[in-house]
Amino acid sequence: MADKPQWLIREDASVPVLVALALRQALGIRVPDDLPTLRDLPVRAPDAADATSAIEKQWRDYWDMTVEPRAHPSGVPLELIDGFDTLVALPASGAEELGAGIAAHAASALRYARAAHDRYVKSMKSHTGGDAYRAYASAIAEFERDIGRRAHSFELNVQVLPFSQRGIWWIGDLTVAVTDGLRRDIVAFDSAIRPVIAELA
Repeated sequence: MADKPQWLIREDASVPVLVALALRQALGIRVPDDLPTLRDLPVRAPDAADATSAIEKQWRDYWDMTVEPRAHPSGVPLELIDGFDTLVALPASGAEELGAGIAAHAASALRYARAAHDRYVKSMKSHTGGDAYRAYASAIAEFERDIGRRAHSFELNVQVLPFSQRGIWWIGDLTVAVTDGLRRDIVAFDSAIRPVIAELA
């Protein structure tokens, strides 16, 4: 059994990831360019005074650390930011502008992120029951049939998020974000996740 390929897929609507995206929107940050906005949350104009290049760069570093913390360790100690419980930690030096910029948005970002996470949990229970991973197993089986070999061992993190556009996006080396509506559409999700599996397996 030792040489049998293993695949590990983690799926979530992570509260820290949702908080980071809510703050991105509140500050008027536009990076990553291809990532849509969150539904039911005001979109700040791109010329917002807050969205300076320093804040944008600091947010991008914080985003990478939030999405894939093991791949993006901080070079300096991290400090928890007041108002965000244990959900936002920024480098003790080098993220001062971002820390100051997000303080006013703590309550609204947390409220939005927790509500979106709760909706995801309820929706997965009601739509898929115990079959949350069937779509992945079926995509891997099809991939193996198509190329005539077992899938290599791989790891994949899937963030199911309430984006305003339907689709799937790479947000890290081993992490994709998928719109919640697409995740619930079994047939569409199956074909959307297949190229992702093919890239990793």
